[in-house]
Amino acid sequence: MKIQLCYASSRQGLADDLIDDLSNILTVARGFNSKNVVFGVLYYANNAFFQCLEGEDFIVLPLLKSIKKDSRHKNIFEFKIKEIQKYSFKNWSMKYVQKSSKVDIFFSRLGYEEFTPSALNDQNLDGLLEALLNENQTRVRKRVGLNQRGIHPYI
Repeated sequence: MKIQLCYASSRQGLADDLIDDLSNILTVARGFNSKNVVFGVLYYANNAFFQCLEGEDFIVLPLLKSIKKDSRHKNIFEFKIKEIQKYSFKNWSMKYVQKSSKVDIFFSRLGYEEFTPSALNDQNLDGLLEALLNENQTRVRKRVGLNQRGIHPYI
């Protein structure tokens, strides 16, 4: 059975590790999802993740169990699992969208000043998914320190 499973969580970790964490999550997710015919989207803003996964239930449900064991996530909230006929995010093994004005506008209409996944419920979830579907994918770029650019600060 094809399902859509969405969850939100708080990020646990140091601010300095954010780019590495996002890069690692996306690399692992895209590799696994490509091999297992899973599609989805990951959104991160204001120290919170939102992820929607689409695929066969016997693959997606155990995948969520492994995500729950990931120390980068805490306070995981699962939304109602929906049986679906077709995949919304079929073009992406894991689309990544960074802080977005379309998502900000969506939450503003709900009465929130910023991305607040705890404000989501099964009735307004589709609005967020629509905003993410229509947003451009973002590339995670690693920060390059001074030494990697050939600049050595004076001591």
